[in-house]
Amino acid sequence: MDDFSFEELKNINRKKLSNSVPLELYRAIRLIGMYQGLPMHGKSTTATIGRKIGESLPVNSINEALKLFESLNIGVPTIVDEKENEVIVQVDDCFCKGLPHKEGHLVCDLEGAILEGAFTKILDKRVRAKETKCNVNGDSCCEYQVKM
Repeated sequence: MDDFSFEELKNINRKKLSNSVPLELYRAIRLIGMYQGLPMHGKSTTATIGRKIGESLPVNSINEALKLFESLNIGVPTIVDEKENEVIVQVDDCFCKGLPHKEGHLVCDLEGAILEGAFTKILDKRVRAKETKCNVNGDSCCEYQVKM
């Protein structure tokens, strides 16, 4: 089977149900299916999937990646700190916003891996994103430390 491209995924021909699915379904896939259903909360799976998605995005700059991240309703990303080989990306209005707080739980690793994959593609070098804050943990936003 040939690989799918991100552009091909935009071809939606649903006459009755439109082009969106409920956030509850996404949450169920992410939190019940992956986080609860896979070993180690699905960390290696979500990292692999997220990187692959990020690398496939049709973006050529960090700014384009952040804009697409928001237009896909993943969240509203903002670079809040920038150093020579590191940026801190804060994500407001993440998919987990509003879920019950569970101290010690960071559940948005897939979304960080999407950023990681996109940044790796754009910068043409290995990038690592680590989730450091999460709404589910009781933090006011989700946040990622992205090392280049």
